[in-house]
Amino acid sequence: MPINILMPALSPTMEKGNLAKWLKKEGDKVKAGDVLAEIETDKATMEYEAIDEGVIAKILVPEGTADIAVNQPIAVLAAEGEDMKAAAGAAASGSAGSASASATTSAAAASVVAPLRPAIVSSAAPGAAPVNGHAGRVFASPLARRAARDAGIELSRIAGTGPHGRITMRDVEAAKSGGAPRAPFPAAAAGPAPLPAPVQAPSDDKIRALFEPGSYEVVPHDNIRKIIAQRLVLAKQTIPHFYLTVTCTIDKLLSAREDINVTAPNGADGKPAWKLSVNDFVIKALALALARVPAANVTWTEAGMLKHRHADIGVAVAIPGGLITPVIRKAETKSLSAISREMKDYAARARARKLKPEEYQGGTTAVSNLGMYGIKDFTAVINPPHTTILAVGTSEERAVVRDGKIEAAHIMSVTLSCDHRAIDGALGAELIGAFKSLIENPVMMMV
Repeated sequence: MPINILMPALSPTMEKGNLAKWLKKEGDKVKAGDVLAEIETDKATMEYEAIDEGVIAKILVPEGTADIAVNQPIAVLAAEGEDMKAAAGAAASGSAGSASASATTSAAAASVVAPLRPAIVSSAAPGAAPVNGHAGRVFASPLARRAARDAGIELSRIAGTGPHGRITMRDVEAAKSGGAPRAPFPAAAAGPAPLPAPVQAPSDDKIRALFEPGSYEVVPHDNIRKIIAQRLVLAKQTIPHFYLTVTCTIDKLLSAREDINVTAPNGADGKPAWKLSVNDFVIKALALALARVPAANVTWTEAGMLKHRHADIGVAVAIPGGLITPVIRKAETKSLSAISREMKDYAARARARKLKPEEYQGGTTAVSNLGMYGIKDFTAVINPPHTTILAVGTSEERAVVRDGKIEAAHIMSVTLSCDHRAIDGALGAELIGAFKSLIENPVMMMV
């Protein structure tokens, strides 16, 4: 039976992607692990690997096509010995089966031992409670999806135990034996009252009517800008923000940074083994502050609070057309030099769109630093599912009063945005106070 190769969901929030390049053509034989195509998401360019063997009977979506919906067939795979024309015809009539592939970043494909298997997205049946995924869609591994279909089990009625609630083969096997947890149908009167309808923005035609024809050009949004817009609207509509600002005296930090950088040994390339930035100290200080105030190291969910054991710090990195937030995992356990090396690697690969999804997804908080642009202070929008984000301004010499005398000191303003559902004012103040203590006394980061 011919198999449809589907547009994969390469992240839990992905809804569409671009088919950048086909690496196989019609008539080519493929085996599991062969790279079929390159897929562009909003964050990275991914290689798309086959999980089935066969022959490419028909390519349904040409390379260069943009905004292909997740789970849309993009090609047809015919089994060995199967008639190619019949397989292509079956796809056209919609009678082909479905398969997916695995994806890894282009930069890491050669070295990845166990390739990332993207989730397959299925439509949830009307009335079924979505137990994973987003917006009523259900995420499942390719093997689990096929096994559930063969067994006549509705995916939306299985509670997944994989990452992000993804349904695995083990969940399907448990469902077949009657031992899997089933997602209950929602009670008619259960749950909170529905939210009011969102305010609609003016239509494109109404906005364009405000400007003289020919006085502007229309630049279509790319995937990065669309996703950023969606997430920022989601954040401001669903997260009750409040803001806490403090000023930090960082003379000791600047002195320690200079001493550490001067004493750095040379690496194999003859260059200093590290060159710490102020941002490296900020990342470390925020991670240690979360360790000191564990009640603030949380993620809000409707069912309960997720209390994290480690501080995974996302760091906003500007890339052409938008930004991305790679995550320094377990930052409270890492040295400043290790954080510095990791951030330099992440920043370089982020700008080349070569980060893997697991390198920029998740995290417990984030840092947004505009100090290098001369910005004195600002407030940042929380990046879901985080409950905080630290906005860092520039360091500048200011006049301060010490022991009745006016002296010059290097002052840096930082603002902590907090999700009021998870963090109250006093707890937020405790967290930013712990950060201020650490950033002003950097020796405390070394012990």
